Amino acid sequence: MEGRSHPLYALAAVTTALLFNSPAHAVDLAPDGVSAHIGNARNGVASAGVDLLWDWDWQRRRSELYTAHTEFIVSAWRADAWGGGHQDYWHLTLLPVLRIRPGEGRSPWFFDAGIGISYMTKLYATPHNVFGSKWNFYDMLGAGYSFGARQQDEVELRFVHLSNGGFKDPNPGENFVQLRYAHRF
Repeated sequence: MEGRSHPLYALAAVTTALLFNSPAHAVDLAPDGVSAHIGNARNGVASAGVDLLWDWDWQRRRSELYTAHTEFIVSAWRADAWGGGHQDYWHLTLLPVLRIRPGEGRSPWFFDAGIGISYMTKLYATPHNVFGSKWNFYDMLGAGYSFGARQQDEVELRFVHLSNGGFKDPNPGENFVQLRYAHRF
């Protein structure tokens, strides 16, 4: 790493800002929940992963209609390889999520939206799709349902789009449909 302009320094700065968003409150690094997801994209690309969730403090002081949390996602992708067979990719994502819960926050249904940053441990290159960068944006829209005595469990269907936003060619992007289960502590 040369200098302080390396993208990992930017990721560290964003992570710090999202996790410690309120200087008036004590820093609590313990996650507020965990989740797991599976997903598919075109051409047989599959993903599976686990997430850690941190709720934002401001949601505790405001209406439950709007809440927010940060997800740190670790996932594996399996895609076709050049010359046949499959290849695996590791994918890391930091995703701030805004949640809207109808009925002034009392409905078990919710809608999520988020735009985050992601990093692949190797350049994504398949016979069907080649990314120009290991760094990409992670755009997500989802709809889900909470259940349990404290609504601590949830299932969600998500649409995820990954691309580098045109910063580096090629930029074909990849779209996933994901099924996610989460549990809050």
